[in-house]
Amino acid sequence: MTGTPPRHPHSADGLRFGYGTNGLTDLRLDDALGLLADLGYAGVGLTLDHMHLDPLAPDLAARTRQVARRLDHLGLTATVETGARYVLDPRHKHGPSLLDPDPERRTERVRLLICAVQVAADLGAHAVHCFSGLTPAGTSDDTAWQRLADALGPVLDAASRLGVPLAVEPEPGHLLSSLADFHRLRHELDDPDPGLLGLTLDIGHCQCLEPLPPADCVRAAAPWLRHVQIEDMRRGVHEHLPFGDGEIDFPPVLEALAAVGYRGLTVVELPRHSHAGPDLAARSIDFLHRATSATPVTSAATPAPALVEGGTP
Repeated sequence: MTGTPPRHPHSADGLRFGYGTNGLTDLRLDDALGLLADLGYAGVGLTLDHMHLDPLAPDLAARTRQVARRLDHLGLTATVETGARYVLDPRHKHGPSLLDPDPERRTERVRLLICAVQVAADLGAHAVHCFSGLTPAGTSDDTAWQRLADALGPVLDAASRLGVPLAVEPEPGHLLSSLADFHRLRHELDDPDPGLLGLTLDIGHCQCLEPLPPADCVRAAAPWLRHVQIEDMRRGVHEHLPFGDGEIDFPPVLEALAAVGYRGLTVVELPRHSHAGPDLAARSIDFLHRATSATPVTSAATPAPALVEGGTP
């Protein structure tokens, strides 16, 4: 599909933009990667799912090698994402989680994450994204945190062995939903090396519920930052929106990412907009390059709101 020069340079002020395959699920993976290369993206947030590099189908190693060759040919880098809705359980979104009351079910999720670490190593990806999951009904916070720490132990062992950092995402409504919760996890795990246990920072989630404005969240998260997701969002409403449809002032966010020296991918995260994926991918990179060259504006902190669920991933 590709072969034409990219419309944009791969970086702006050192930032490298990507687009998530969970927002391109109507495209074959080869076509999605070719589209992103042609648009000038530097990389891809590759969600392991039944339509894109199915982690449960046969010959995963061979299929991964094929994707690695395609990425190399196109000049794309990758982060491996594990937020597929029904890849393990066709009836329960994001099930089973690392917090499932059934230890065998928790082990299914652990195996998927270890598989993702291996795929990331084989692709030369720079991180594996994951999240905690919802706290099951009737489960105390202390029990949930202990389950999470215990479940991540073998995943971190695999990450250490293969040299791929784990990047945990605070997800609204989950046990680990905020930057403060990420630091609690670090404490539960006896403060692992930031090169092993890092953070996925979703800029929209910062706007949704963090007490600090998104640019300040970037600065606060900088020592642990291994992956960034970006989209627009409104305060108190967990709904991933195309740029310009929410409330975020993006130039200060992008300036902060550049200023802290973040060099991973900044991946557009629009999982509810796959029907318009190619058009939004083109519009999104245009927006990000314009915002990168704009004059930054300082925003003030606002109180953390009550969460309203919208079109969540």
